[in-house]
Amino acid sequence: MFKYKKLSIFFFGLLVVIFISIYTLLNQKTLPVITPRDVNPELVDSLVQHIGYKHKIAPFAFTNQNGKKITNKDYYGKIYVADFFFTTCQTICPKMTDNMVWLQNKIKNNPKVKLLSHSVFPDEDTVEVLKKYAKEKGVIDEKWNLVTGNQKEIYKIARQSYLVVKTGKPEEMYDMVHTENFVLVDQKGRIRGFYNGLNIDKTVKGEKNLTQLVEDIEFLSEKD
Repeated sequence: MFKYKKLSIFFFGLLVVIFISIYTLLNQKTLPVITPRDVNPELVDSLVQHIGYKHKIAPFAFTNQNGKKITNKDYYGKIYVADFFFTTCQTICPKMTDNMVWLQNKIKNNPKVKLLSHSVFPDEDTVEVLKKYAKEKGVIDEKWNLVTGNQKEIYKIARQSYLVVKTGKPEEMYDMVHTENFVLVDQKGRIRGFYNGLNIDKTVKGEKNLTQLVEDIEFLSEKD
């Protein structure tokens, strides 16, 4: 009788362990790698629709607010958030920049995280213009690069790498880039999330806000 009692206790304990393990797995936070196949087809250029899980941000070379050449190598091994703006924008850009400043304050003490803002009017947003803008906004140079460069390359990377702009006919490839998306990129150059750059904490169905972005950055930081 005692033997059966011990056996019953053992199996009960085993069931408890299994239940806790299953519960933990089901409630464990995950952050999927986003591929062109996971995004609205209208936002995916036909040249990258087939790539799947091999999709990464393509190599790039732009110039930042200090006249320094910035490439993808400066970001490899880092978690970073990218967006697209221009300094004279009077619609969504001022709010996006203010929210990027808010994000900078959240991540400034995390050495694993950086920010990257691409000007979509690079001819007007020269190094001097970006430097003045950076000073006005309180940009921390070590954390946040505002970049200018070849307009076609910036528009191409927005559509083919970051997947944030509607892609229509081939002749529209270099049409105006205007998006409120903040894109979370992991240490291997893979997209891990899209977030509404105008929204810090409001809950909107189908969208992630910037409070969620901070949480996801912390998740990736802990995983590294």
